[in-house]
Amino acid sequence: MTVLTHDFVNARETDSPLDIVPVAGRIGAEIRGIELSGDLDDITLAAIRAALVRHKVIFFRDQSRLDDAGQEAFAERFGKPVAHPTVPVAEGSRFLLDLDSREGYAASSWHTDVTFVPAYPEASILRAINVPEAGGDTLWANGVTAYEELPDGLKRLVDDLWALHTNDYDYAGAFANAPADRVKQHKAIFASTVYETEHPVVRVHPVSGERALLVGHFVKNFVGLNAADSQRLFGILQDHITKPENTVRWHWRPNDVAIWDNRATQHRAIADFGLQRRTLRRATIAGDVPIAIDGRRSRVVTPKPQAALEAAE
Repeated sequence: MTVLTHDFVNARETDSPLDIVPVAGRIGAEIRGIELSGDLDDITLAAIRAALVRHKVIFFRDQSRLDDAGQEAFAERFGKPVAHPTVPVAEGSRFLLDLDSREGYAASSWHTDVTFVPAYPEASILRAINVPEAGGDTLWANGVTAYEELPDGLKRLVDDLWALHTNDYDYAGAFANAPADRVKQHKAIFASTVYETEHPVVRVHPVSGERALLVGHFVKNFVGLNAADSQRLFGILQDHITKPENTVRWHWRPNDVAIWDNRATQHRAIADFGLQRRTLRRATIAGDVPIAIDGRRSRVVTPKPQAALEAAE
C-alpha cells in the first residue's frame, strides 16, 4: 500500500497568522476573519497565497462587500488577471467570467481550467451571487495526493507520459444530457478558436515542488497511445484523482468566495439543482508553462498565437 508523504496532509496550521480551518482530510480549508479586497496588506496576502499552495483550495464565507469591481481589484492584488481565451467577459467587467445557469442547466465534468493552452491559469477566484436553496455544490480534487498514492508501476508509466489537451472535445459525449443549443453554443463560442497543447501528465508545482497529475476532460489522447488505450488509461487516472478521499465538497452560500490552485487540482460543479438559479463570477489568474519531471516544458500544437508563444518563452 502506498503511504502519503505527509503525516497530516491537510492539518490545521499553527504558524500562519490566519485563522485556517481544514474542511476535508486531504484538501480544502476555510479562512475566517478576512475581508477580501484590493487593499489587503502584504503579510495577509502572502499568508493567503501560502495557504492556497498548502490546502489547494481555500474558502471565505460572507464576503458581502465584494462586488464585481471589488473582485477584480482583489484579483489584481492577488496576481495577473486574464480573460478566458474564447468566452466573452461578463457585461460591464474587464475580465470576469459569468457562470450563470439561468436556463436550468450546468455542465458538470471534472477538469482543470483552460489546460488547452500552454500557460494555463495559476488560480481561479470564484464568487457566489445566486445559489440554489439545495444542490449546486462544487467538488475539488487533489492531484498531488492522487499521484502520491499511485502504485509504483503506474507512477513509472505516467512520469514520462504526455497528453494532448484541446477545447474542441466531444461536448455532447462528455455531457450526455446537454441540450442541442448548448452543443451548438459550445462549438460557436467555447471552441470558436481551436487550441491544442501537449502537457506532461505529471506536473512539478513551481512553488512547492510537489508532483501532481494533470488530466481532466480537456484531454483528447495520450501521446503515443491510440484512442482506445488513451480512454482506458484516462479512466484509471481520473478514478485515482477523484476518489472520495482526495476530494472536498463545498456547499455555497451567497457571497462565498473560493480560490483554488489550478496547478494542482481538478474541480466539478454538481448539476443537481434543476431550474433553480445559480450564478457565480470567476476571475482567473495567469499561470506559467508546466514543467515535467525531466525538465521539459509544455508545448503548443495549434494554433501558434503570439500570446501562447510569449508564454512558452
